[in-house]
Amino acid sequence: MKQNLFVYNTLTRKKEEFKPLNAPHVGMYVCGPTVYSDAHMGNCRTYISFDLIFRYLTHLEYKVRYVRNITDAGHLEGDADEGEDKISKKAKLAKLEPMEIVQKYTVGFHEVMALLNILPPSIEPTATGHIIEQIELVKLILKSGFGYEVDGSVYFDVEKYNSTQDYGILSGRNLDDMLNNTRALGGQQEKHGKLDFALWIKAKPEHLMQWPSPWGNGFPGWHLECSAMSHKYLGDQFDIHGGGLDLIPTHHTNEIAQNVASCGKNPANYWIHTNMLTVNGQKMSKSLGNSFLPHELFSGNNHILNKAYSPMMVRFFMLQAHYRSTLDFGNEAMEASEKGFKRLMNAFSLLNELQPSGSTEVQIAPLIERCYEAMNDDFNSPVLIAELFEASRVINSVKDGKLKIDAENLDLLKSMMNTFVLDVLGLKDEQAGNDELPNVIDFIVKLRNEAKSNRDYATSDKIRDGLQKVGIQLKDGKEGTSWSKI
Repeated sequence: MKQNLFVYNTLTRKKEEFKPLNAPHVGMYVCGPTVYSDAHMGNCRTYISFDLIFRYLTHLEYKVRYVRNITDAGHLEGDADEGEDKISKKAKLAKLEPMEIVQKYTVGFHEVMALLNILPPSIEPTATGHIIEQIELVKLILKSGFGYEVDGSVYFDVEKYNSTQDYGILSGRNLDDMLNNTRALGGQQEKHGKLDFALWIKAKPEHLMQWPSPWGNGFPGWHLECSAMSHKYLGDQFDIHGGGLDLIPTHHTNEIAQNVASCGKNPANYWIHTNMLTVNGQKMSKSLGNSFLPHELFSGNNHILNKAYSPMMVRFFMLQAHYRSTLDFGNEAMEASEKGFKRLMNAFSLLNELQPSGSTEVQIAPLIERCYEAMNDDFNSPVLIAELFEASRVINSVKDGKLKIDAENLDLLKSMMNTFVLDVLGLKDEQAGNDELPNVIDFIVKLRNEAKSNRDYATSDKIRDGLQKVGIQLKDGKEGTSWSKI
């Protein structure tokens, strides 16, 4: 039933069979947020995607150590070696301590992750909690000859590294192209080459976040942090390293260089990257004025979309696109996805009402097989969801008496839906737990029936139409009025 899993590896640019280094153990590192502002939609897309991967690997009975860091220092403006630390800058503007900024936005990040039903990682290390490990890593790179110190700062010598290794192995770019397309940056006069990047940065006296080191007071380079934390918790080499597509050209490229220089190994066997977000076909960005934050999407307080969407519906919408494809936000797509989500969860809610109905007219095993085929083809959640819609059709047909199912196939159907809807996709019925809803609806239906008895058809129709707008459909029949979620 559970065929071999294939994943697309950015490193080799092809799908490969997933073979863990030390099965059943799997090590996975995903670059976490820099906590100087609210979590953005790109964060949500990336971490929903890796939550899907984490959940599915766990379902396949792998013992996954999932490490996702918190960057709370060292990430400078422009993602380079110049400018102010993003967290320090925010702290100065707000007249707060940097760790107050870190605390506020880390808590906010966790709240958004919880709303989207994203499981916490196994370990969530912070950059500031691993300064010693980062200093030791710089020492190793200096010892290998690929690092050099200039006036309290330490840089990585990219051209020297590229003379023995392929610096662009992940991005597929060659060094000459990178050199020609690199603009001069501040502090360039200190560097041996234009592509050299900081491992340790000398701190100016006014810099709020700095630590003592063999090279003087300073702070770590952003790229160094992830190398040190992944190495501490997952070793020289592990199975999966992930993040957004935008991290490939510099951050992940530099991580590989640091690891090879320090221990001779590419840190991960499989590099997995999520694609970008667009809005009505345009890249989502603050500069274009078409971006919105998760809470603005959940509340409807944005100028892009016509209405608010619940966190579970947003999760479902994101999973309807493959993690390697562009995800486009637009009113039509969101509204269609909302209808699909309600249809799926409505069918799921009917499962416990179904009873065996004699000799089966449907075989569930092939449907389950196709669900595994979808997930084993590079975690293809859109195809999986299509198969779950087919399962929903079966559920509704059995419920309406149009299709017969025996006990064995009914058990398989229930197991399949619980496995793939709840455990793998991580969806949940947002009405679940609201035990009073059926009683409330029944009371409203009773009021409508009284209105009909009194020939107050205007009120009767108003109640029916109002319920339909909030996702409750009434059906009048010989045995009275029944209702269901749309």
